[in-house]
Amino acid sequence: MIEAVHVENFKALKSIDLTGLPQLAVFVGKNGVGKTSLFRIFSFLKSCLSENVRLALQHEGGFNGFKDVITRGVDESKSIVIQLKFYLIIAGKKRLVTYHLEIGLEGKKPVVRREILRYKRASRGGAPFHFIDFSNGKGVAVSNEEDFSKPDIELTREEQAVDPDVLAISSLGQLKRFKAAKAFRELIENWHISDFHINEARGKKDQDLGAHLSRSGDNLPSVALRMKEDHPEIFETVLQKVRERVPGISDIEAKTSEDGSLLIRYADSAFKDPFFDFNVSDGTIKMFAYLLLLHDPKPHKVLCVEEPENQLYPELMTILAEEFQEYASKGGQVFVSTHSPQFLNAIPLESLFLIEKDQGISKIMPFIADPLVCGQIEAGDKAGYLWEQGMFEGFSRRVDR
Repeated sequence: MIEAVHVENFKALKSIDLTGLPQLAVFVGKNGVGKTSLFRIFSFLKSCLSENVRLALQHEGGFNGFKDVITRGVDESKSIVIQLKFYLIIAGKKRLVTYHLEIGLEGKKPVVRREILRYKRASRGGAPFHFIDFSNGKGVAVSNEEDFSKPDIELTREEQAVDPDVLAISSLGQLKRFKAAKAFRELIENWHISDFHINEARGKKDQDLGAHLSRSGDNLPSVALRMKEDHPEIFETVLQKVRERVPGISDIEAKTSEDGSLLIRYADSAFKDPFFDFNVSDGTIKMFAYLLLLHDPKPHKVLCVEEPENQLYPELMTILAEEFQEYASKGGQVFVSTHSPQFLNAIPLESLFLIEKDQGISKIMPFIADPLVCGQIEAGDKAGYLWEQGMFEGFSRRVDR
């Protein structure tokens, strides 16, 4: 679970600190305040891990890479800084681990200026110990960190080298002897950032496109078929929820076409013959996809979803909010951005965060930090209705006073 996030100079986020993050965190804010930038941090880190920093920057900023990703107006000699604090089970004990990453330009090339992975080995007192500490592709990694019989000074330090634009955890995390790096790498690999596109989910698809729903949803038929075959009881639960929430839908199946590809076919109780997904509403397909995602037999440790309300009827948002809460209650951490008052109304106060710009700088504040908002909600008002009425204007200035 991610406990805290610190970011400097990443797109719209010049400097933000999020601490005490709950299992479910829902972010609301006007367009252009930094919601997308916050969510892109996770996809950026995942891209850095699977490829390298240079390609990840190009994915985020286009041809200019670093220059288009660093916050506008910030000197390009500065670094993009991302720091995460998260809990991992190490040697059978839950420990708070910090990952610190600084990315900058050396000449015209992006490099990893600093990369640190640290946590406290001692149960009480003492400073966090650096198990990985790299600068510009060179550094030291500890290979026997779980030998708690030895003091920090006696641990085995190995000098290692990677390309300057490659994360040390990318290579070291593949080696069993670097336990913390391996665990963090696996955590990032298990993150899921949902950017669902209806058009990509429709139509014929290859059969073997993975067991987990992809970022865009383009493997929806394959995931549906795999779940029905391998986990029929879970698939039936998903179907029953679709039947309850989408009038008329009685059955959904992934059907193999004559050329061997897959199509999703929907049955409506009002019609004799089922029909394929190009005759189904966007909302029906999206609700089915989200339910498959949220009932994945192997849930993601971190799940990020931007604006789930798009293409869905407002009355479905309360139900979807309950599904996200159930997913989080089973151990997966969920980050959601939304504009939906109905969705906000169904989320606990301690899970709600506001993103707004104050003098051009994005700020993120928990709803519970504002006594005025807390008082109105305790008196019976709903967060979503307060958001609709513009009650959050000047939120950060009130809290900062």
